[in-house]
Amino acid sequence: MSEIVLQTTDLSFSYPNSTRLTFQDIKIQQQQHTLILGESGSGKSTLLHLIGGFSLPATGSVTIQGQNIYDLRESKLDQFRAHHLGFIFQEAHLLKNLSVIDNIKLAQSLAGFSTDTQAIQELLEKLQLANLGNRKPNELSRGQVQRVAIARALINKPAILLADEPTASLDDKNTFLVIELLKSLANEQGSTLLISTHDKRLKDEFSNNYLLSAQ
Repeated sequence: MSEIVLQTTDLSFSYPNSTRLTFQDIKIQQQQHTLILGESGSGKSTLLHLIGGFSLPATGSVTIQGQNIYDLRESKLDQFRAHHLGFIFQEAHLLKNLSVIDNIKLAQSLAGFSTDTQAIQELLEKLQLANLGNRKPNELSRGQVQRVAIARALINKPAILLADEPTASLDDKNTFLVIELLKSLANEQGSTLLISTHDKRLKDEFSNNYLLSAQ
């Protein structure tokens, strides 16, 4: 039986205005790529922030590879996150003064790993960025920046790769190219892909779906 990489239990979140979001329990096995689908206001981004440990829940727990992340203090949580989670946000948040390679090296350093230029170069080749390693983010196209963000998220071979609306601004052709690329790379790196989106085009691309309703 496959290992359970992610499990949420009785998870809810309270906003300062007293609005509370409650979430169905999630259980995801290793390499069981999963879609969290919902309209605006359904709490997709909030759920992703709870899973990533960026927000604290009103109730419940998030367990990643057997570790309840809310039992970890800040520095330990930062280290755990860097080791076990990769993030692809709607905006890449690359450091503009660093080259592509140095942006990815930074992810290795923050996780406490030795920098591995060869591993970075191999990943860049898979993402068709092999000749762009020394460029700065402002010298890249939007699509290239997105692929650098994917490389940075995958370089530490995270247990879970969290992607927030990765296809929001893409046409049909590029939407499915990006999803197939993410699946393929996640499979190669041994990661489990978890995508949060309102993009209904993706529903049939994943056998494991969680549908969130507006609350």
